[in-house]
This record gives sequence, structure tokens and C-alpha cells, in this order.
Amino acid sequence: MILILLGAPGTGKGTQGTLLSERYGIPNISTGDILREAVKNGTELGKKAKSFIDRGELVPDDVMIGIIKNRIKADDCKNGFILDGFPRTLPQAEALNKLFEENGLTLDHVIAFELADEVIIKRLSNRRICKNCGAVYNLLTNPPKKDSICDVCGGEVIQRSDDNEEAISNRLVVYRKQTEPLVKFYKQMNKLEEFDADGSVSEIHEKLVAFLERDK
Repeated sequence: MILILLGAPGTGKGTQGTLLSERYGIPNISTGDILREAVKNGTELGKKAKSFIDRGELVPDDVMIGIIKNRIKADDCKNGFILDGFPRTLPQAEALNKLFEENGLTLDHVIAFELADEVIIKRLSNRRICKNCGAVYNLLTNPPKKDSICDVCGGEVIQRSDDNEEAISNRLVVYRKQTEPLVKFYKQMNKLEEFDADGSVSEIHEKLVAFLERDK
């Protein structure tokens, strides 16, 4: 099974990607993670990516596609994989389609997580992260047991600088602008499935599994 997860920050797609990965035994490939890994490992593409990152520029599509191409050739992708955070633009989606064709891969579904902006803003403005180990909390749904202290490592729990209301609103504007053409693109391919992401983690997961199992 090959899935692409689309969704604005705060819609829960990363959490659901991890749960689906565990359930079906296929890797959840976060493009942020593989980009950092390529840079850390000093691969040829990682070095190229780092040169753009160091200048504060976006990593070009051809470099990102190259990094993804290398990742999906790994043994753990033999039975499928989940892409979280890629593609983000229409040219990336077209390049990914070409990559799948060249490698004899079939995309099963593109799952788009839909959530009202006001709900996203409420979720993200209450998000907190451990400065030390990166554990994620939410003051509304999953607060640390002790105020501002991480349950996992005892580190300081803080709010990310970009998790304030103004920054979140700006991120959502950029996301919607980038993603609208993608939604249309995958609809035309009959691959898009839109999911209401307003609910508990377990409720959304059950809906996703029911949809994927029905398709088998």
C-alpha cells in the first residue's frame, strides 16, 4: 500500500501516519526527517540540500525528489510506504508521478485531512514541545503532568516561536495556496479521499482504517 497524506499543520496527519505505519508495517516517511537524515549522513544530495538550507532557501524539487527516490528503494519500503509532507506543490506531484511510473509503483490513495482554520489555530497555539527530547504536548488534550516539565525526560516544556496565532494564520495561508492545485490534481486522478479531521486521535484512526480495509 502506498499512501500520500495531505493536511495543514495541526490536522493530525503526522500522528495518523505513525499509527498507520505501525498497523500496516510500512514506513511513514516524513520528508523533514529524511531531509535531515540526508544532511546528517553527508550524502551527495544531502550536501546539496544543506547548501540551500544554510542560505535560508527552499530545497529545490529535483533534490527533494532525488532524496525520496533513494529512500523508497530501501528494503523497508518493499511492501509500501506512507509519504507525509510531500508533495507540497504541483510540480512536486508531477515529478513524483513520474518517479512512481519509472519504478513500477502504484499510488493507492491520497488522504486529505480537512479541519477548519479556527480549530487548527486553537490546537497549535496550545501545542508545547520539550526543549530537550522533543516530546510534544497539548495544553487542551495532552498537557504535561507537571506544569512546563516534560513527563519523559524532565526537560523544560516550551511553546515554539511559530506556534503563535499570527504565525499559524500565515502558515495556513501559504499552505492553502500551495495545496489547492494538488487537491485538484489528485481528484482528477481519482486518488483523493477527504477526511474530516475534527475528532479524537482514535476516532480518526478508526475511520481511516475502515476506509483502507474496505478498499482491500
